[in-house]
Parts: sequence; structure tokens; C-alpha cells
Amino acid sequence: MTSSSLLFVVALLSLSLWTASADTVETSFVVKNLTVNRLCQNIVITAVNGSLPGPTIRAKEGDTVIVHVFNRSPYNLTIHWHGVFQRLTPWADGPVFITQCPIRPGGNYTYRFNLTGQEGTLWWHSHVQWLRATVYGALVIRPRDGQKYPFVKPYREDTILLGEWWNANVIDVENTALASGAAPVDADAYTFNGWPGDLFNTCVSTNTYRLNVEPGRTYLLRIINAALNTQFFFKIANHSMTVVGADAAYTNPYQTDVLVLGPGQTHDVLMTANQSPGLYYMTASPYATAAGVTFNGNTTSGIIAYQNSTQTTPPILPVIPASNDTVTAFAFSSNLTSLVTSRFWSPVPRTVDENMFITVGLGLSPCNSTTNCTGIFGQRLSASMNNRSFVLPSQVSLLEAVFRNISGVYTTDFPDTPPLVFDYTNVNNSFDQSGLLFAPKLTSVRRFKYNATVQVVFQNTALIGVESHPMHLHGFNFYVLAQGFGNYNPANDTQKFNLVNPQERNTIGVPVGGWAVIRFQANNPGAWYAHCHLDVHLSWGLGMVFLVDNGGTPESTLPPPPADLPQC
Repeated sequence: MTSSSLLFVVALLSLSLWTASADTVETSFVVKNLTVNRLCQNIVITAVNGSLPGPTIRAKEGDTVIVHVFNRSPYNLTIHWHGVFQRLTPWADGPVFITQCPIRPGGNYTYRFNLTGQEGTLWWHSHVQWLRATVYGALVIRPRDGQKYPFVKPYREDTILLGEWWNANVIDVENTALASGAAPVDADAYTFNGWPGDLFNTCVSTNTYRLNVEPGRTYLLRIINAALNTQFFFKIANHSMTVVGADAAYTNPYQTDVLVLGPGQTHDVLMTANQSPGLYYMTASPYATAAGVTFNGNTTSGIIAYQNSTQTTPPILPVIPASNDTVTAFAFSSNLTSLVTSRFWSPVPRTVDENMFITVGLGLSPCNSTTNCTGIFGQRLSASMNNRSFVLPSQVSLLEAVFRNISGVYTTDFPDTPPLVFDYTNVNNSFDQSGLLFAPKLTSVRRFKYNATVQVVFQNTALIGVESHPMHLHGFNFYVLAQGFGNYNPANDTQKFNLVNPQERNTIGVPVGGWAVIRFQANNPGAWYAHCHLDVHLSWGLGMVFLVDNGGTPESTLPPPPADLPQC
């Protein structure tokens, strides 16, 4: 046997051993009404498999996940696997009318996708209206057999999902707001693994989440912000945390006493139980950036309980950050960097093929209703990107329209720059009705060639008001090259780019009254939603879609839809 043949055999054997360690994780989601008691009230919610949060899917990197979803609820339904790349499985991505029509009541659909190249904490949630308020759960991806974490092995792992709670049907809450043109009512509570915790003064909870720990042990906490409209500060009394992952991408260890999580974001942190035995609160409190806008100022909580400790006194409470503490929020979000020695790190592409400058913010749309609208100036609240307010298709999914070349569903003229250059973050322009506030309602997308390197500047605007926007991109991770306040200035701000080890994410909180620069490689054919993960803004139109063309090979070509893809 020649040396080249021997090398081929060794490589083939190595590949077979590598792929043999992958498994198939298969489960079923039955989605239907469930009556639960929160804040001393019985409320009917939509839930998966009779639980809130829904079941955690645990898999290893490289595994194939198969989830049979049966919709026994009275509402249209989809499931989005937040942060999963969906390489050549875009039909499983889940955003309604983007990659699929909804699963109608009584219908079903099977999601199939692979988890190759990702480790850490992701999650899943409904992507139809506001159903994700109660239809959500964790997706935990551990290293495949024979591989290790790039940090000290924790004694135990635990998953924490932060959420929001309304003492009402969330679909009714959203529909009422959309009908009036005004903002929806605030959440009645925040939740910690489905429970408000015992700091809410409206009703003492008997189900505050507890994490029992042993002195001296190190724990891996997987923390997910599943809230609809609230960013959170997360703290543990008297304990520091070391961030080792963000959005299922490894980070350089970053020690902190506070986390900041926008809706959609996840963080993996190590916590060592190194304090005196006792009870310590874990808290999630709102980070609210929109001045003059009401919000629920309460704090949700869980408890760290040391072994053999008894509750003779209340748990120790951490110092809660002020709800508008942007200095703390920015210090955290701007100091994370990637662990370039991790298995799945790829260097930042240095040559950019497509440059986009996208303004993100609020606005208004005309009140065409026969009843009075109660938004600002008697109009409807709206939102846009580059002065285009996104409208979902209604008769066919956008991806199917692309695949079947159906005309009239979308246009490919989403602009690379806003139609007007102005002082974006100047609050004196917040209520300028000269035309900036009223963005047209369109289904417009931006098309990229396969493998193009795309750079996007997300620029916050002060229209209606300045606010931090957690921007989420489906189908890709992206590098966060830089972020800052005010108007982005390419002459100065490109010098701040981190091209060595920038954090890698799928959701970035664009700083309040500021900007963030991301870069990614469009190496995944399909239709990929880019949108604000504040659901109140999404329903107003703060989104758009990136279309990525086929690459010319079987491995880079969009496959046909599965036979059971729901039809409109």
C-alpha cells in the first residue's frame, strides 16, 4: 500500500470514528392548553408537554435532532430553534411565513436538523405572534463523546430560563395593542424557570426555584433570556461568575458579578460555591432603556441553597442595578471576547464583499381604522429598518416563494443605506413628522451570493425614543467587531474593530442611542430572518430577510421542502 493510500485509509477511519459518536435525539412536542396558577390566579396558557417552561432537549455536538410537533392548541404554531445554524435544513428554522406556513390547530410537522459545529446553550420557542411567552424551552448541546469543555469540568450543570408573565391571554394582549395602535400592557411579572419568585409583592410564591449546592463545588449555569420584551441584569448575592460561553460560542473566561441578557441571548457561566453556608438570592431585574416608557420594575428570583442550610433568616439579596444602568450593561457586553483556541472558532474574514448600514428604530404608521388610534399623534406605533417596516407574507412562506420562484411575494430591493442621512441619535428628531416617522409597509429582502462576507452596521435612531434593540440573525453566528454610542463614524470607529477575537453571537444588543458592527459569512443558502427580539417591535415591523443564493454544489444548494411541510 502506498503512503498516500495509507493516509486515505487513516483519514477515512478517523472520519468514521468521528461520525460514529453522533446520535439521533428524537422526541415529541404536544402543544395544547394548560391551566396554571401564577400570582394567585389560574390562567389558561399554551404549553408544550404540559409544562412551563417546556422540556429541555439535551444533545451532543454532531447529533441529529428530530422533534415531532403536534398542535393541539387553538392557535397557529411554529417552533424556532434559536441559534441553530440549520445548514441545508432551512425548512426547519421555524419563523412563521419566512421558512414555513404555520402548523394549523390539529396539524403536525416534524423538525429535523443537525447540531454539528455548535456547543453550549441555545433554546427553542414558538415563532408565531406572542406564543413564545409560554411556548419555550432550553436546547443544551454538550461536547460529543471523547471531547471536553475548554474549561474546568463542573461538578454539576443547571439551566435557568428567564421569562415574562401576563395575567391574561398573551394573544389577546398583542391583538388588543395592534388593534388600538398603542403599546401593549406591561407584563405582570418576570419569571425564573417559570415562577415569579418570592420577591413579588402581589402574591408570595411557594415555588421559588432553588439550586442546592455543596461548598467548594463549581457549577455550570446555563442562563437564557426567554422574555418577550425585557432585557435583564442577572446577579447572585455574594458570588462572582465566570462567563465561558455566549449564544453557544465559547468565550475567553470573563469574571463578573453581573450579567446582561437581552431577549434571545444565552450565557454559560461557572460559579463556585465559596461562601459561608446559607441561602443566597439569584435575581433577574429589568434593564429598561426607553426613557418615559412604563415597565414592570419588579425583580424575579431563585435561591442558591448551600447543603444543610436552613431558612432561619431571609436569603441574602444582591445589590440590584438601577433599571437604566447603561454603563454597567455596556461594560459587560463590550468586554466579552471569543476563545480562539476552541474547536469551532474561525478567523474573522478580512475582505468584505457586502457593506450595509441599517438604521433600526421606531416610527408610526397612519391610522386607517374607523376607530380612533391611541398611538402617538393618534397614529399607530410602528418600527422599521432603513425606513422599511417589514410585513410577513400571508399566502405562502417566503422560502417557498424563493424555492418555487413564485412572484409577487417579496421584492429584493432592501437598501444598503437609509434613504436619508440625518442626526440619527439626536432626541430633537424624535417626533419629526416630516417623513422619517412614517416608513412604508413592505416585504423587501436583501440578496447575497453564496459565501459573500457581509458587514452590517446597526444604527439605533432616536425616532419616537432611543432604546436598546437586541438584534437576532437566523441561520448564522456573527462576529461583533465593535459597538458604541451616538452616530457611527467610519473614519474613527473602524479603528475600534476587534478582528482578532471578537465575541461570536446570534443576538446582539445594539446599545441605547448607539450602534454595533457585525460581520458574517453568507455560507448557508436560504431565507434568514434578521429582526429585533423584542416581540413588541417585531409585530410592528422591525425586521427584514437576507436571501442567500445557492453555491453551485450539492453541499451548497437549497434542498426541496419536506413532504410534511405545512401548507397555507
